[in-house]
Amino acid sequence: MAGLALSQPAGSFFIPSQSKKYRTVIIGAGWWGNNILGEAMASGACEIVGVCDVDEQFIDQTAERVEKTTGDQPKKYVDYHDLLHEAKADIAIIATPEHWHALQTIDALKAGCHVYVEKPIAHTINEGKAIVAAKKKYGKVIQVGLHRRTSPHCITGQEMLRSGEVGDVKMVKACVYSPTAEGTVGPGIDPPKHLHWDLYLGPAAYQAYEPTVHPRGFRKYLNMTNGTIGDWGVHWMDQILWWSDEKFPKKVYSTGGMVNPDCGYDAPDYQTATFEFDNFIVEWEHRRLGGPRSERSSVGTYFYGTKGVLFLGFFDGATFYPNDRNKEVVHIEHGMHDPDGQNIRELWQDFLEAIEGKKSPVAGIESSHRSTTMSLLAMISYKTGRQLQWDGESEMILNDPEAQSLMQRTYREPWEYPTIDL
Repeated sequence: MAGLALSQPAGSFFIPSQSKKYRTVIIGAGWWGNNILGEAMASGACEIVGVCDVDEQFIDQTAERVEKTTGDQPKKYVDYHDLLHEAKADIAIIATPEHWHALQTIDALKAGCHVYVEKPIAHTINEGKAIVAAKKKYGKVIQVGLHRRTSPHCITGQEMLRSGEVGDVKMVKACVYSPTAEGTVGPGIDPPKHLHWDLYLGPAAYQAYEPTVHPRGFRKYLNMTNGTIGDWGVHWMDQILWWSDEKFPKKVYSTGGMVNPDCGYDAPDYQTATFEFDNFIVEWEHRRLGGPRSERSSVGTYFYGTKGVLFLGFFDGATFYPNDRNKEVVHIEHGMHDPDGQNIRELWQDFLEAIEGKKSPVAGIESSHRSTTMSLLAMISYKTGRQLQWDGESEMILNDPEAQSLMQRTYREPWEYPTIDL
């Protein structure tokens, strides 16, 4: 099998080559941000000096957790600009909704930080291009939260694919099935006093506060997200591109819809997408219809090869079903950690090694931009109702000015859309 070993064995801890700890800040101190922060603290290589969120309750809860865990006393911030100006940080964790990722990542790089940013890296394709340009300009390390790059079962699955054990893969299917659609959105109300709603929206178009948006409900709105294919999909698009020697599809088509068109949100409840590469095709499917019990698995990716089918899943790990009935089915347990089934520990260790110049990050910005772009192209196709022709070398949608215009959007004042030349 091809060598795709972890940078550190699962469960081991990073030993920094310097005695001084990295000054570390977090922007976005909610549920997932605290999962990342927990591993930063556990690494022993970080001093937490700043906590920033637009929700003051999250700030207080996270700062209290840091002090109890490490004894550090991080300063509290609502506006990330103030944090970056004052904290003089070495590392910035960015775990905000994705409509903020580009501005915050670029500003953190400008401030001299290495960045761990959650996926997807951007809300629009040109934001991703701007982040890639900023990384080249400022020379800092970016690690993207695609933690399945360090999941043991995914690594073993990649080895099987690359060794030829699965055969010649001509078709891939990725899927996410949920039992029910989102509920109907209620009328807008005043936000709670602890939530700075205007700053939560930031560069996104203004919309009235609705209690299901925050926390964790923003993915229902295309104003701030790209729905399920942007959230879950980028993990599986990344696994597909990691396996393939091809870096981008040539054609993309997506369609879908809403279970209840009058629900008040607009991220599709069901959606399919087809990506045509030179040597294989990819199908995506998600739905909030029925339930997952009728499917072999509710989350994962199937690689269909001439020697069998490899399934990369979530808690159900990875399984290879050989065509040859005389051969045993091969199963690999997932090897993920609590809480919430992730391998942030290994990804954070990989990040620290990259900062110290020992390796390139396993989920670097260039590959993560390509993975995110696949999902964003599907959403552009969904919005226009047309198949897109994609030139991945020039990063242009061909012969479709309307679709090309959706590679970026107008920011709400006073925020300015990042430019590629920076």
